[in-house]
Amino acid sequence: MSEETKNEELQEEVETTDVVTEKETKEQPQEEAQNEELQKALERAEDFENKYLRAHAEMQNIQRRANEERQQLQKYRSQDLAKAILPSLDNLERALAVEGLTDDVKKGLEMTRDSLIRALNEEGVEEVIAENFDHNLHMAVQTLPADNEHPADSIAQVLQKGYKLHERLLRPAMVIVYN
Repeated sequence: MSEETKNEELQEEVETTDVVTEKETKEQPQEEAQNEELQKALERAEDFENKYLRAHAEMQNIQRRANEERQQLQKYRSQDLAKAILPSLDNLERALAVEGLTDDVKKGLEMTRDSLIRALNEEGVEEVIAENFDHNLHMAVQTLPADNEHPADSIAQVLQKGYKLHERLLRPAMVIVYN
């Protein structure tokens, strides 16, 4: 090859390299800008995903709490009615304690009392057991001195029965306690 041809080829090669270098130089900032945009978009997408997951979890918590509240309302729906009936039950107990009732009247009062108790039991209302004093279930209205036969914190007398609905106390038992 002639020297002139070699020079021309060399010249072309240098120009091509310059053009490629120019393109690479121009493409690098564009590529960096695109990478930066892509990174920002990925961060935003991750942020939106986190927000979505948090919102989804919050909705599940709201639904769970609503279900629990609904179950509690269903479980204790008869609380107000039971509280309203308890004084009538107390009055029946007092009437049965009166001496001189005829057998028919006494039997009628007992049947009424038993039907009320059965209806309350069906709703989950039960009498508070009065063996040993428990400040969560009993209200001491009077104390008596304890002795050998009657240890401290034992119940001497129940003045008014206490009742609870499932595990919720409706009314504490009013008692006299040995102290």
